[in-house]
Amino acid sequence: MLKKKGSKGRLSNEINAGSMADIAFLLLIFFLVTTQIAEDKGVLTTLPPWSEDEPDITQLKERNVYSVLVNANNELLVRGEPMKTRDLRENAKEFIANPEQRPDYAERPDKGIISLKNDRGTKYATYLEVLNELKGAYNELRNEESLRKHGKEFEFIEKALQKEIRKKIPLVISEAEPTAFGEEG
Repeated sequence: MLKKKGSKGRLSNEINAGSMADIAFLLLIFFLVTTQIAEDKGVLTTLPPWSEDEPDITQLKERNVYSVLVNANNELLVRGEPMKTRDLRENAKEFIANPEQRPDYAERPDKGIISLKNDRGTKYATYLEVLNELKGAYNELRNEESLRKHGKEFEFIEKALQKEIRKKIPLVISEAEPTAFGEEG
C-alpha cells in the first residue's frame, strides 16, 4: 500500500508492517505445535530397591558367576575364554540352566549371576547387542519353562504363574563400572 503524499508531493514507498509481527508469531506457534521432537531413548532397566546394608560377597560362589567382558575392540571374553556374540545366548542359557549338572556352571538358575563389564571404548551398539543376547537367554529359559509346565508361552500365562517362573529363573545381570579406554584385554 502506498501512503499519501509527503511534504514534497511525492508518494511514500512504505509498507504497513503492523500485521507482520502477528503473522510471524502465528507461524512460530504453528511450527512449535506441529513439530515432533525426537527423544533419545536409552536402555530401560529396572533398578533394585535401595538398601543401606552392604552386600555379603562372601556367599558368592565363583561357579555361579558368568563373567562377560567387552574390550575396546568390541571383543568378548566370557569366563576367561574368547567368544563370538552369536554364541553368547546359547552359552549363557546352558550356564544358567546347567542341564548336565556341570560343577563349573550355576548350581541352580536362581543362583546364577551374569556379570557384565565393558571398556569405555566399547561401541554402544556392541554393548546393546551383548546385553540383548544376555536378556534373550533369560527370556528363552522362562519361555521354555512356561511351555514345559503350562503348555503356553511365558507372555500368555497368568501373572501369578509368570511371577512363579521369574522367581525360579530371576534375571540377574550385574553391570560393573566401565574401565578406562583400552584397559580390558
